[in-house]
Amino acid sequence: MNIGILLPGFSSDEDDWAIPVQQNLVREMARHDEVRVIALRYPHRRDCYSVYGATVYSIGVGAWVRGWGRLALWWEAIHLIRRLHKEKPFDVLHSMWADETGLIAAWAGRLLNIPVIVSIAGGELVGFNELDYGLQRSAFSRWTVGQALYGADRVIAACSYAKGLIAQAGYHISEEAVRIIPLGVDADVFVPSKVPIAPNHLIHAASLVSVKDQATLLRAIAHLDNVTLDIVGEGPEREKLMALAVELGISKKVNFVGNIPHLAMPSFYQRAALHVLTSRHEGLGMVTLEAAACGIPTVSTAVGIVPDSPELGVSVPVGDDAALATEIRYLLGQPERRAALAKSAYTLAHEKFSIQQTAQNFREVYEKLQA
Repeated sequence: MNIGILLPGFSSDEDDWAIPVQQNLVREMARHDEVRVIALRYPHRRDCYSVYGATVYSIGVGAWVRGWGRLALWWEAIHLIRRLHKEKPFDVLHSMWADETGLIAAWAGRLLNIPVIVSIAGGELVGFNELDYGLQRSAFSRWTVGQALYGADRVIAACSYAKGLIAQAGYHISEEAVRIIPLGVDADVFVPSKVPIAPNHLIHAASLVSVKDQATLLRAIAHLDNVTLDIVGEGPEREKLMALAVELGISKKVNFVGNIPHLAMPSFYQRAALHVLTSRHEGLGMVTLEAAACGIPTVSTAVGIVPDSPELGVSVPVGDDAALATEIRYLLGQPERRAALAKSAYTLAHEKFSIQQTAQNFREVYEKLQA
């Protein structure tokens, strides 16, 4: 099968973990099929190169191209797809975002009669003006998302929460056209530790941006005694969050780790008793699956994948620091319950949410569109 993958950006080489789950997915898919990746904006160079057996075509215009410049990018991408299709016909085009990549896939698919799949991957279906986050904040972006969704033969959401946002955002997609397929974790990299966990130690892994709502996390920590927390990630909210930790009197409990190389992340999960996710929105929450594969359950806000799969952990209302603290306190104080969740999270991650399972699920969708 000849598969075209459209992404805003992709790894510049095998050591560049630009979007780790996409690199893992392309590697797995390329083991069985011919995969050609069209990367619009990253790497910042025009190139054709190989990553794990897949061929990557980088247009490389950069994230700064906006306005009318987008039209030139879209035209170039469609022209590239047309040329590649003439050289060796695509069986399917799969856009991993329902934004301009999805629009390009939809238009190219219609032009060339190629089946199109569009995955909802991030903030395409939400708009938080106060957070400066989400594509639903402007008419142009809403139109772009609509072009992607309405032009797709199949729309893929990673969880029920993300699927529900389609209708909430005002897009009318038939139930038959939507599939729930989570992106999976590399269960060969994310594994449990043989060293005992630190009993009251927590981990939070996310960019330090408003939509991840680390302020609620810090307020929850202020309710808890005898806990420590690693915050892994970097972003524009760092100074504000560090100041809040001082204001709440918890700065000695909280370690702002900064960015960590992808392959070093398992050791941070492995030492924790619980993983905590406080986002106001998650299309999936890959960190939940990474933690689960390491045998660490999650306390999460009611977004992303945890509400679908209680084996992974427990969920609380968005923005509720008291409820978050209550669940953390309960699980830390009930080691048998925490251990049972750790076991079920590990089992589910390895049996249902591996990257191999994701690739297989996608392939089944592709094959049905060929039938």
